[in-house]
Formats: sequence, structure tokens, C-alpha cells
Amino acid sequence: MEKRLIIAIDGYSSCGKSTFARLIAKELRYIFIDSGAMYRAVTLFCMRRKFITINGLNTMGIISELKDIHIDFVFNPEINEYETFLNSENVEKEIRSMDVTAQVSRISQIPEVRASMVEMQRQISVSKGIVMDGRDIGTVVFPDADIKIFMTASVDIRAKRRHNELKNKGINIDFEEIKRTIIARDIADENRDISPLRRADDAIVLDNSRMTVEEQMLWIKEIIDKKRNDS
Repeated sequence: MEKRLIIAIDGYSSCGKSTFARLIAKELRYIFIDSGAMYRAVTLFCMRRKFITINGLNTMGIISELKDIHIDFVFNPEINEYETFLNSENVEKEIRSMDVTAQVSRISQIPEVRASMVEMQRQISVSKGIVMDGRDIGTVVFPDADIKIFMTASVDIRAKRRHNELKNKGINIDFEEIKRTIIARDIADENRDISPLRRADDAIVLDNSRMTVEEQMLWIKEIIDKKRNDS
């Protein structure tokens, strides 16, 4: 019987972490946990509760209602994907909006929010056989993960990918605005006080700027096979 692994994938926004993680999970028949979607769901919750205003965050209000936030990943057989549910509501489309994207870094910096999400992630992963992507999976959530990948790509490539993704969904937005948002997100993620974005010492770097998805899958398959053979 093959050893079931915990695979942690960290890296910058719009690197294709979720796509990569989803494909690995499908290939291995593992559970895919989109940690970024969890923070996006919390951000959407806060926006709906008016906890985010032009004057700042109502941090106490957010903390007081964390107990009322329940996030699940439900498999949709029609699209062969897991979708994000916030308090039993499918919010997969809403959490990908630019409004949520612009605010999620602020919400994810709140220590109590991170603690709540990390606890939720660890509960889901008790039986192993997990692929999770985010920004602190290999450093904070699963420091003992069997395989750690740190993904990166050039800013222009990431902006182009994000622009195409939104365009395919019928969302028209200026390329330069997307690029500015990505740069701002990078700065915020790298410099936040709580769990800043960084590569774990034992993480393997994947720069996929010029790699196809198929090439990335061949690359990770070799790493997984080696890990299993060495175990």
C-alpha cells in the first residue's frame, strides 16, 4: 500500500498554485484544500458584514464572528472540481472577484483569522492524502509536510495569466490594474507580521514562467516517485 503524503504548495499569487494542486490531487486521488479560497471566503464574509470600510477594518467585529464562519470544499461532479462553500452557500465565483482580491491580504494578516483557518486546515488533513496550496503551508500549517514546493513566476507572466482567466469568465479589467494589484499583493504578503510569505528551507522551487501545465505535472511526478521510493 502506497504511503499517503501531505503535499504543501506555497508561492506568489497568480502562479497557478491552485491549478497545479488540483491536478496533483486528482492524479493521486487526494483531497485538495485551497487555503487561499478559505481566506477569500472569510474576506467575503467580512465585506458582507460591513467589517471592511474605507476607514479601515472592524477587527473586533471580525474576531467576534469567526465562530460563525464555516468553510467546506464540496466536490461538483458536473465540473469535476471542488468548490468553496461559505456557511453552506456556494461562493466559488464571488470569492474570485477583484474586490475580494484587493482586500484578502488585509484580512489574512489578522492573527485570530489565521489561527482559525490553520486549525480548520489541520482538522481536514488528519488522515493525510492531502494537497494544499497557499502562502504559509510549508512553513506554518504543515512544517513536517512530506513534500514542499515553492512556486514563482515573473510578474508579467502572472498578470497575463490572471487577465486571461478573468477574460474567459467575462470579466473585463485593465491589464496594468491587474499587474499593480499583484505587485501590491506580493509586497503585503512578504512583509506582513504574521506568517509572511517565504520559502521553507526544505522546499523545492518551481519557476513555471515558461512551463506548460503538462511539464509541471511531469516534474512533480518525478519528485513524488522519488519520495515514495526513498520512504
